Amino acid sequence: MSQQDRAVDFRRMHAPATGRILVLPNVWDAMSARLVEEAGARAIATTSSGVSWSLGRPDGHGLTRDEMMGVVHRIVNVVRVPVTADIEGGYGRGTVADVEETVRRVIGAGAVGINLEDTPGTSGEILIDAALQAERIGAARRVADAEGVDLFINARIDVFLFEAGEPEGRFDQTVNRAHVYRAAGSDGIFVPGVADAPTIQRLASAVGAPLNVMAGPGSPSVSELANLGVTRVSVGPAIARTVMACIRHAAGQVLRDGTYDTLQGSMAFPEANGLFSRAE
Repeated sequence: MSQQDRAVDFRRMHAPATGRILVLPNVWDAMSARLVEEAGARAIATTSSGVSWSLGRPDGHGLTRDEMMGVVHRIVNVVRVPVTADIEGGYGRGTVADVEETVRRVIGAGAVGINLEDTPGTSGEILIDAALQAERIGAARRVADAEGVDLFINARIDVFLFEAGEPEGRFDQTVNRAHVYRAAGSDGIFVPGVADAPTIQRLASAVGAPLNVMAGPGSPSVSELANLGVTRVSVGPAIARTVMACIRHAAGQVLRDGTYDTLQGSMAFPEANGLFSRAE
């Protein structure tokens, strides 16, 4: 399947006519990507948090473009399904030119989608000015069109996640930004930080584009989210953090007790090795 074919396939996964919600258990390296693919994922999405931690950095725009693109390239090379990349704020200084270069590199790495967030602001504000974010989205669309790839641009709005503005105004602020971003060329709207069903349902009706929410413990189930009108569900760094807790617990038992109970039920070596045999 060509990159453009994968792009078309990924876009179709967001179409209401499919009747299926798109579930993306986010990954951070080739191993996690192959495991998620083997579990039945129709597409692969990266988490910048997980990638940052795997490279020894705290989350929060601490990666370079080269570092993230290296990870995306390795993931694309080991899976057959479409890959969408979390590119945080676009890297560099987050300028329009920086976003353009990052999108070229994303496409060059073989991915067919991006998440582009509207934080942090340029002068200490929580959010980037909506007009500037729209310009960045438009630039991403133009680059993708020039490269001949129908890139799915998922515009992340961080009003709820970072509690921007007064609580009573966050819904309208999010919807207003969604409309601006949609007009600029975004395909989907990603609103992390909301977990209550009434707000999610209102957002799904109001944003004017496929809605992506970030779910986890305390969120409605996937089937409930589908009934609320959500198109796409991701889990952000939750799986990476679960793996981190497992490593700490297992290592702690070996180091503290000298026993191995937590290592029971691990994946067999041939099975683990076999995840990558086709990539050789």
